[in-house]
Amino acid sequence: MARSEVVVDLGALRHNVALLASLAPSSETMAVVKADGYGHGAVEVARAALEAGATWLGSCSTQEALALRAAGLRAPILAWLDAPDEDLAAGIAADVDLSVSSLSDLRRVAEAAEEADARPRIHLKIDTGLSRNGCQPHDWPELVEQAKKHEVVAIWSHLACADEIGHPSVDLQAKRFDDAYDVARSHGLDPRRHIANSAALLTRPDLHFDIVRPGIAMYGLNPVPTEHDLRPVMSYRSHVALTKRIPAGESVSYGMTWTAQKDTTLALVPAGYADGVPRALSGRMEVLLSGKRRPVVGRVCMDQIVVDCGDDRIDEGAEVVLFGDGRRGEPTATEWAELTGTIDYEIVCGMYRPRVRRIYT
Repeated sequence: MARSEVVVDLGALRHNVALLASLAPSSETMAVVKADGYGHGAVEVARAALEAGATWLGSCSTQEALALRAAGLRAPILAWLDAPDEDLAAGIAADVDLSVSSLSDLRRVAEAAEEADARPRIHLKIDTGLSRNGCQPHDWPELVEQAKKHEVVAIWSHLACADEIGHPSVDLQAKRFDDAYDVARSHGLDPRRHIANSAALLTRPDLHFDIVRPGIAMYGLNPVPTEHDLRPVMSYRSHVALTKRIPAGESVSYGMTWTAQKDTTLALVPAGYADGVPRALSGRMEVLLSGKRRPVVGRVCMDQIVVDCGDDRIDEGAEVVLFGDGRRGEPTATEWAELTGTIDYEIVCGMYRPRVRRIYT
């Protein structure tokens, strides 16, 4: 038995992808598998997503895209953010579509295409208000004109506040995106369009266009406050390494921040902040152990946590569920995020840890 393990439910992922694709029946679906598939394993997730109806894959970097190609995945892949010295020629040679946000980006792609002796496929990115990557509107006409020398597959952008239903920025970004498309058309291009992330896929069918890009929703985590039949894909579990009985008045863990008010049984679990359990959950988290939610007491340590089990008999080796889909009453990744003041994206992405085994069901 591993010290702790992440369990990835590929059946749940296939369900989510099929559901999301059905919400945009006139669009292709780009399954976003960047950051090692949001911590779930990019190759395995990509295969399952394609089986469930996705037709594209999305990665952050060319290196991520090349790893998918090396695993035998032949679906179209878009890579959208590389360091200036990235080997783009390898990506072009492997039929990876590349995002271009500036004239300097375009020059690098053109030079890489010469090196690869292949014609690049590019997606021009317009900055519609997120102010990260993407071309500024005043530079857009020149970028479009220069890009005509290459195969322009699509124009695209990314939404800043689509997870806040009714936020005025979404309509503003949509208008700027429309304007950018009109400019591209006026320069003789006929590109596809994509701007819808998970939140826009779920709430803005007018923005589905030619391709939708589900990310977090594909992993069963809902980015919007409306109900959808999404199934969390990741669960995290460990087991009891040791139990002991302590008398009232004894304290637990560094700083002795928790003291037993009565005699109690403690269960030691070999998972700590080196294994993805945020130290910020100290004194605030629970686990599912022997059919009950039980409090973790004392501080979360690097390698371990301690669970208060009261007078219950707990066997060494018993399964401990740190988070899951919630159906058995266990905590969820979203609950962890709310308790620590972050988003569930960060929780699942942070579960790629050397001591945590990843298994697939």
